[in-house]
Amino acid sequence: MEKQKSKFGNWLKTSITARMLVVGILILVLLIPLSFVQDLINERSKRQEEVITEINNKWGNDILLSGPILKIPYIYYTEETHYNKTTKEQDIEKVKHEEAIFILPENLAINSNVDAKALERSIYKSVVFTTDLTVGGNFTLPDLAKEDITEDQLQWEKASLILKTSNLKGIRNQVEIKLGEKEKLSLLPKYNKAYLKTLQSNTLNVIDLKEKTIPFQFNLQINGSESLKFIPVGKSTTANMQSNWASPSFDGHFLPEDGSREISENGFKASWKILQINRQFEQLFIKKLPNLNEFAFGTNFIIPVDEYQKNERTAKYGFLVIGLTLLVFLLIQIVSKIYIHPFQYLMIGLALVMFYTLLLSISEHSSFLKAYLIAGTAVVLLIGIYARFIFKNIKFPLLIFISLTAIYGFIYVIIQLENYALLIGSIGLFLILASVMFASRKIDWNNEQ
Repeated sequence: MEKQKSKFGNWLKTSITARMLVVGILILVLLIPLSFVQDLINERSKRQEEVITEINNKWGNDILLSGPILKIPYIYYTEETHYNKTTKEQDIEKVKHEEAIFILPENLAINSNVDAKALERSIYKSVVFTTDLTVGGNFTLPDLAKEDITEDQLQWEKASLILKTSNLKGIRNQVEIKLGEKEKLSLLPKYNKAYLKTLQSNTLNVIDLKEKTIPFQFNLQINGSESLKFIPVGKSTTANMQSNWASPSFDGHFLPEDGSREISENGFKASWKILQINRQFEQLFIKKLPNLNEFAFGTNFIIPVDEYQKNERTAKYGFLVIGLTLLVFLLIQIVSKIYIHPFQYLMIGLALVMFYTLLLSISEHSSFLKAYLIAGTAVVLLIGIYARFIFKNIKFPLLIFISLTAIYGFIYVIIQLENYALLIGSIGLFLILASVMFASRKIDWNNEQ
């Protein structure tokens, strides 16, 4: 029995195949703690999302604004035939129906001044803002005869104005709209299950509405977070936005006009102009107002650096880092004929896994670059000093130190690059493979015992 153990121990020490098998098994084993680290990154990232959602719910959610829209109810009659059992004849009954037409503005001009800031809670932060909106334009009443609606069908006394928004909670002023030359009309909330909540005015003056062109204007001050977007309900819609936030992301169905975007460290300015021909809906809707959210345009207010996303991308290269590092130790062991115990390989692998927990914990309190430098330096020094005690010289630990520094530097470059990450990564892996092939060219693979 002792002889068999001795043979097995000698085989582990002298056989290249045995060493390769041990290293391969250890790499697979180390994927377990590496997966735990990736789960931890995902957990912290989800926690960040929960905190941001909580902050936004209290301050005011993202803003999507649509309107104003002129709503005019109208009535029409249909005839229904019923069989009368008494007279044995068909009776004709007139049935009254009440529907509404929705008229969108002829011109719509939106000016928004956005004061944004980062609101922090513990180690997390979200972008919140307060915007002052000035909205103006005019309605032009269409020829309803084309829709088979006559003047006597219209219920002018029940007409109202509608303003739709995704964020009633964030409104900071009493919303009043000036229609024509008359007094301002107050808009009151009308809750429904739709994504856009409704502000609807009280009854309008018939005199106001029978004018061919009806101007309107209102101001809105509202708290929001993450994004500010508008739906271009005007036949001609113009929007101007300026803010002190230096990291905007223009989003939606339409982008700002060329030459109108100005982004600096002090903020940004942008302008949009959307015509009816650019959209896919009309200025008049009968009976039902459709969901026009897909045509929204505007700006996302983003925090440019997402540390958890970078941590997640870095952890995806964990298998590569562990595999290459243990491969370097294996090649040195084969060339130098210095025995490295499987336990020592395991300690080196665990030190490499610790890099990712250090990176995650430090980056939550500092920049990703500082966290990467601190975690990388700590792990490289730890493994370098450990290698010094294993190999009893300075040459091989120095080679390991340089190799690890190059690997971590290579990974950091890939993380920073987005458009060229695949290209640089492919070239880097090719050069690494070529280096390994060159280093192993003189190894006598037949020297097995």
